[in-house]
Amino acid sequence: MRRLCVAAVYVIAALLPTQLSAATAEERADLIGKVCGDAAAMGDAGRALAHISTDGSLDDQAWAASIARAVIDRKLSCDASGAVVVAAEGSLDAATRVQRNAGEASRSPLLSLKNRAVFEMAEAALTLRSAPDIARRSAALHTLERQASSLPEQLFDAAARDETDPGLKTQISAVAQAAALNSPDPAKRIAALGRIAATPDRRALTLVRALMNDPAYVANPAFKRAVDAATATIDRGIAIGDVLATLYNGLSFASILFMAAIGLAVIFGLMGVINLAQGELIMLGAYVTWLVQESLRHLAPGLLDWYLIIAIPIVFLATAAIGIGLEAVLLRHLYRRPLMSLLATWAVSLFLINLVRVTFGTQNLQFVTPFYVTGGVPVIGDFIFTWNRMFAIAFAIVTLALTWALMRMTPLGLNIRAVTQNRTMAGCIGIPVRRVDRLAFGLGSGLAGLAGLALAPIYSVNPQMGQNFIIDSFMVVVLGGVGTIVGTVVAALGIGQVNVLIEPLWGAVAAKVIVLLMIIGFLQWRPEGLFAIKGRRK
Repeated sequence: MRRLCVAAVYVIAALLPTQLSAATAEERADLIGKVCGDAAAMGDAGRALAHISTDGSLDDQAWAASIARAVIDRKLSCDASGAVVVAAEGSLDAATRVQRNAGEASRSPLLSLKNRAVFEMAEAALTLRSAPDIARRSAALHTLERQASSLPEQLFDAAARDETDPGLKTQISAVAQAAALNSPDPAKRIAALGRIAATPDRRALTLVRALMNDPAYVANPAFKRAVDAATATIDRGIAIGDVLATLYNGLSFASILFMAAIGLAVIFGLMGVINLAQGELIMLGAYVTWLVQESLRHLAPGLLDWYLIIAIPIVFLATAAIGIGLEAVLLRHLYRRPLMSLLATWAVSLFLINLVRVTFGTQNLQFVTPFYVTGGVPVIGDFIFTWNRMFAIAFAIVTLALTWALMRMTPLGLNIRAVTQNRTMAGCIGIPVRRVDRLAFGLGSGLAGLAGLALAPIYSVNPQMGQNFIIDSFMVVVLGGVGTIVGTVVAALGIGQVNVLIEPLWGAVAAKVIVLLMIIGFLQWRPEGLFAIKGRRK
């Protein structure tokens, strides 16, 4: 008995594909017969082809698209045996795709204006579902957009579900929503309002508010309630999204400020040197990152997407070496001459800017955007959680953790803190103050270089870029308290959020001025900053 059941299963499995193929061939032959019929039959054939776009297999969709295109281009000839399509492979039977020539009394069906529109919409619907080229799918969507309300909803739902391109997927969803809102069925319009309100943004708000001028808004109480409820929901979602976007942008800007200021906090807090070349060290970090990218492009193209990660130790060591060299050659002789050290670092700043101009030119560098900093995730309203900003935030957090660990858990960090609190006493107990100065300057320079690396995917990299961060960096350091990591973090967060809040209202320049005035006012009350280091400097 068991063997008999197994044999029956094998027989059914063997016969089923044949039966399905026969049924499919029969359906195709029947559809081709309608294509070769009168005007009414051709209209039915066009609608049947459009129906295949929603529930047909990929093979059926590709076949139906070729038939619709052949009818439109008059490359289909009807004869006594069915129809023949002229394709790249030659003359093929329209139903079976087997090569054959058309009969003697063949004719090409002529589309009326009404049927031409039906076939064009069917061909566009099938192209949207089956075309491998995104450009063709996008063009098909634009064709369907004109008559979207007359097409089945399942077409756009299935197309959006299967679409691999995020941008085109969003466009398909938008067309589907607009089509449902213009449906003659009130129930479908109310259901569409619920779906649109579930993904609130300003485009959805524009669509829904336009319905307040619709006659159904006054005539149908249920429709009016649905429109009002959707408007309130979308307004609430947009407000929440705007708040989250402001916080996220402020956090992103704060992370950039922190990365630019943390190295300066170490240098300024330890040695009291106003390093006006700190912005140029940030710029050099970005240029070293670009050199790493170009090296990988020629030597290891397979690793090009990972150039930001690979560049981290290279950028840190390169800019740290430049900082150590600058301290050893120039600044070690000017520690007790603050005005001279300020002028010297300003001269170094000008030298580095012009050196980069001569070497690389003045144009912005072009960076590859790796996959892990590309795009984002829509959250609510118009707030998009972008990966490039998240990379800068995460990088700043990791840098903060490593810098804190270095300052608190290593002998070098202990020596830096000791020298920062009391340089003379630190020297008296045997701490090599000069060596600590050199290493600390290298640490601060290396951190500035890492700031340039973090800025590379989201900022314009050119010889002047460092000038845009030096003033902000000093504001963060002075407001937070000279030489304190916690103060640098808090000040960067505060300045970043306040700047993002003010800039949309009065512009970038006014925001800088207002923030600066706020800092001046705060320092009048608390000159030592938010977090002052205990101890005294000699």
